[in-house]
Amino acid sequence: MSRPVTDGIDLTDEQREFVALAKEFAAKEIRPRSREVDEADTVAPLDLWEKAAEVGLTGYMLPTEYGGGGVTDLVTQCLVQEELCYGDIGIANFLTSSGFFSEPILHLGSEAQKKRWLSMLTDGVPPVTSVAVTEPGVGSDSASLQTRAVRDGDHYVLNGQKTWISNAPLSQYFVVFATVDPTLRSRGITAFLVERDREGVTVGAPMKKYGQRGTLNAEVFLENVRVPVENRLGDEGKAFYGLMGTFDASRILIGAAATGLSRAALDTTIAYAHERTQFGKPIIEHQAVAFRIADMAARTDVSHLVTMRAARLFDAGKSTPDISAVAKLTASENTTWVCDAALMTHGGWGYSREYFPEKWLRDAKLEELEEGTSDIQRLIISRAVGKPSVGR
Repeated sequence: MSRPVTDGIDLTDEQREFVALAKEFAAKEIRPRSREVDEADTVAPLDLWEKAAEVGLTGYMLPTEYGGGGVTDLVTQCLVQEELCYGDIGIANFLTSSGFFSEPILHLGSEAQKKRWLSMLTDGVPPVTSVAVTEPGVGSDSASLQTRAVRDGDHYVLNGQKTWISNAPLSQYFVVFATVDPTLRSRGITAFLVERDREGVTVGAPMKKYGQRGTLNAEVFLENVRVPVENRLGDEGKAFYGLMGTFDASRILIGAAATGLSRAALDTTIAYAHERTQFGKPIIEHQAVAFRIADMAARTDVSHLVTMRAARLFDAGKSTPDISAVAKLTASENTTWVCDAALMTHGGWGYSREYFPEKWLRDAKLEELEEGTSDIQRLIISRAVGKPSVGR
């Protein structure tokens, strides 16, 4: 097994309990289902959703005042996410998706909205939810959204198309980002809570994906969907910065997820290298293999360290977008490299679906794409480091 990933942090008893719970759930429930869910392709593991809800893992990150577990600090969330993703990153991201849905509500919503929309996520088996931002022609440039929201008395009328929406085939509720005026770009972006059963909301078939099949994705179509004003999150035109704030946290969590995947690939590769013999000795005793594993371990450690630094700064209120970007960029690109190294070390078996490395390499690639590609992360970082700064 890989080394403990507490980064030398003195955890509280409560934190240790949550991390231990995640580790046990990943080992007993997630990993044994990993290959089955991958092969099924577009069938979500809803039974695992129910089991995770029973032990509090679907809502552990929500505030206690709304019935959640109260683990609102990002350090603990990252440690829990690492352990869950050690089991399977696609399944884990599905099981903790309530946190992504809740963030815009926590950033932008009124107290009444928080009580209404967050409490349902902690009562028994919660509904599956989604955040709908991406559009067919709008990916990284979120300010250029084309989905329209037109005020009509005490309602808004929404029209548009969203794509690559996580959980969409299963979701009962969406946070939809739209614009009240496309010419305003970021100053027109407004968020709405939209129930799936509203007239005019339709969801496409689940997309067939390269990896991370434990989380289903689909298109969402909005045709003259009437949404009451009370479903608007915050004021008109204020949602873009709430979205960016959500990304600052979620990109750090992506770093943690990628680190958990790297740890899984590293541990499995070490075990295989001890068992596999060539030229009369275990392959780990061959320098080429040993050095590759050393690089895997180093990259995994670096991913963990930069992610935990970002989480600590975020919890202290000192985080900035570039710090989150460094965590996501580093951990996502490292996990692709680590999973590729795992496949190479397994040789021909690494290319077989009988072993996990080929799956993990497919899973890893998404981390470089979602919530801002590596190119976007480099853009954020370069803009930050390029600014004049006293003492830099």
